[in-house]
Amino acid sequence: MAVGDDLFKQCLRRWASGVTIVTSKLGDEIHGMTVSAFNSVSANPPLVLVCANRNSRTHAMIRESEIFNVHVLAADQQELSNRFASQSLEGSRFEGVEWRAGLLGAPVLAGTLAVLECKLASTHDEGSHSIYVGQVEHAEISDREPLVYFQGGYRAIAL
Repeated sequence: MAVGDDLFKQCLRRWASGVTIVTSKLGDEIHGMTVSAFNSVSANPPLVLVCANRNSRTHAMIRESEIFNVHVLAADQQELSNRFASQSLEGSRFEGVEWRAGLLGAPVLAGTLAVLECKLASTHDEGSHSIYVGQVEHAEISDREPLVYFQGGYRAIAL
């Protein structure tokens, strides 16, 4: 018998992690969402994975366009994380946000700690989500502090 939803969520809240936003583009439409399920898969070839709820607009866009960008957020980007997580702002997440088109066409958000521009390598449907594995075609980094999420809130890293 599988563990219950409440205990499962409580366990996952104890996993401290960085915060990412995934963006994509299909035709003239762009979209993005805050994603907590992100991980590296392989260094050679360079592969990462993101998990996207099948009910999200970004999910459908990634599946059709076969491109996505993963942005690792910097410590001062809490508001950006909240904006891209908000259901009420889903249609206006990019309003007032500085971005440019990446090499593959998907939006690259300004000021992030790192950006990984990906072509879809494979898709795996599990539960309510799809696991998108992307081959990293281009990457950018900056030297800033990361935004960290733990126990339902943002945290600072003690150096």
